[in-house]
Amino acid sequence: MKRNLIIGGLLTAVFVLGALISFVWTPFDHAALNIPNKLQTPGGAHPFGTDHFGRDILSMIMVGARTSIAVALVAVGIGMGLGVPLGLWAAARQGTWMDELIMRGNDLVFAFPSLVIAILITAIFGAGAINAIIAIGIFNIPVFARITRGAALSLWQREFILAARVAGKSAARISAEHILPNVTNLLIVQGTIQFSLGILAEAGLSYVGLGAQPPTPSWGRMLADAQTLVSIAPHMALIPGFAIIFTVLGLNLMGDGLRDYLDPRLRVARV
Repeated sequence: MKRNLIIGGLLTAVFVLGALISFVWTPFDHAALNIPNKLQTPGGAHPFGTDHFGRDILSMIMVGARTSIAVALVAVGIGMGLGVPLGLWAAARQGTWMDELIMRGNDLVFAFPSLVIAILITAIFGAGAINAIIAIGIFNIPVFARITRGAALSLWQREFILAARVAGKSAARISAEHILPNVTNLLIVQGTIQFSLGILAEAGLSYVGLGAQPPTPSWGRMLADAQTLVSIAPHMALIPGFAIIFTVLGLNLMGDGLRDYLDPRLRVARV
């Protein structure tokens, strides 16, 4: 557990730190074209090499990390901000038409893959990072709603909730004061998982041209640009590919470690 949490935290911290540093410094201007130096292999002044326009790949990776993290973070925030209240509401109204309406709405969203929803949104409003955030955020809403409702339903039968109801507290107050604090650990773990999936979704949307648009760097866009040059410049595809792999791996390991660390049953076993 501790090993997963430490390794995942370190991997995640590397990319978050790179994204933060890119706000104030990058080795080169990520948008500056330098055709005479195109397709340079890693080494020298360009540790990760250059792309087909002569742009420094390390600088693009750093700014691309900022793009991916920002999109995934806002999308998860949308999912939590709307999904958690819906899940709490559905649990508080278990068995009523409101519960049924919320859950069937979740099923409707789950019936369409996130990429299909993204294509639909971008077809209507146009490609861009904002629309990618909306598409990923919409898909996150039913995920958090289901997780929250499932955890809250078991809590509504507990003695301390029955005591709160006898004391005259409303369902909304019980949900805010008693249910939500007891499902926060689960939501934190699920948030890290959805964050990693958000980075993958953003890369996928950018790869097909529906995410962040040039000149804003994106790991998915970098992979799309490299697909026809793999045979002569494999570093153009390998470096952003490894960036995606290690970031998602780090977040998944950190989520796995957090789940074990925050699990009260394992906490008792450790004691």
